[in-house]
Amino acid sequence: MSTSASDSTSADSDLWHRFHDVRTLTDALTSRLSAEDQTPQSMTEASPAKWHRAHATWFFEEFVLRRTPDYIAYDETYRYLFNSYYEAVGDRHPRPDRGLVTRPGVDDIAEYRHHVDTAMNGALSRGTLDDEALELVELGCNHEQQHQELLLMDIKHLFSTVPLTPGPVYVDREPDAPQACRPLSWHPVEGGIARIGATGPGFAYDNEGPQHRVFLEDFEIASRPVTNADWMQFVADDGYRRPELWLSDGWAHIGQARWRAPGYWHPDGDGVWTTFTLSGRRPVVPDEPVVHVSFYEADAYARWAGARLPTEFEWEVAAAQFGADRGELLDPNRCHPRSAGTAMVGDVWEWTASAYLPYPGFIPANGAVGEYNGKFMSDHHVLRGASAVTPRGHERTTYRNFFPARSRWAFSGLRLAR
Repeated sequence: MSTSASDSTSADSDLWHRFHDVRTLTDALTSRLSAEDQTPQSMTEASPAKWHRAHATWFFEEFVLRRTPDYIAYDETYRYLFNSYYEAVGDRHPRPDRGLVTRPGVDDIAEYRHHVDTAMNGALSRGTLDDEALELVELGCNHEQQHQELLLMDIKHLFSTVPLTPGPVYVDREPDAPQACRPLSWHPVEGGIARIGATGPGFAYDNEGPQHRVFLEDFEIASRPVTNADWMQFVADDGYRRPELWLSDGWAHIGQARWRAPGYWHPDGDGVWTTFTLSGRRPVVPDEPVVHVSFYEADAYARWAGARLPTEFEWEVAAAQFGADRGELLDPNRCHPRSAGTAMVGDVWEWTASAYLPYPGFIPANGAVGEYNGKFMSDHHVLRGASAVTPRGHERTTYRNFFPARSRWAFSGLRLAR
């Protein structure tokens, strides 16, 4: 089918607005942070806020603007400083040392973003980008949305290390009043041959395809995610001290790390559980979905509950039937899950039993951009859904998030299956 000039111009205009909206949201999210907030790195897995701002900008400069003959790079040293893991681009600054880079500072990064935005706006307004470049712009927008979520995850972890109570506050909001926990029930799902993966119009990452068939047995999936109240029962029943509940690697890790509760949980002086949030340390709200648990913890809890984690294929098929509702997505004035409801998408990412592996027929794109997802298909597990810090419009039921089994600084929870 041919595309008219007016259709092409409209598509370019829509993409310009999308680019502008994504970039504006990143600036809004970091406007609450001081230069001191944006510079440190609290652990190797996390990155400084200013690095996220610069790396998302680097992506557009490296993969879109360097394709245009008249573009002048802002600073060639940034190609080294803000490359994340793209080996084909060249050498990069060591990840554990990102928090040691005090210069360029936050004002320099703002100038860098302005320089790249100006060039991107010009290229999009002139309509001179070819179809491949426009696809890379769309990928870059989704890439920056991922980094918006990562930025908030990393800031939460950084703020949690400050030895003060209630700790630094990113979002100043009233505490949530506890509500009655929604009873857990089970949705039956008929097995058979199911089609899995993204198809049709709209953006999807390469790891969401190709669409393919899987066979599923009949199963049931829980009507809501596991809540904090549920998890308190697991803790009270010595769930963290019972080796029969744990995978071998998980048991070894919680012994070494001395985990006895989800990430950010601590008892106060009266033994009441509190958790660190982006609004500071607060009492755990029983009816909210449990969050900041690792795959190891999710798997152990499921075994304790007499159930299991769904496979990612079961989760996707169930979401097609029951996943029309949306839970909490990114609201810059909240950044926290709400009371656990029926939504399968939103509030917390949900661990699945599935290893992160390629779908049949998956082929990474040529060149450096092909390193985006495929190179991580080893020693990771898949999470499905979305979280309270996932930007709106970035969620879908075919989305495959992935983290190592011990990771729990993501907004990760779980839903049971049987």
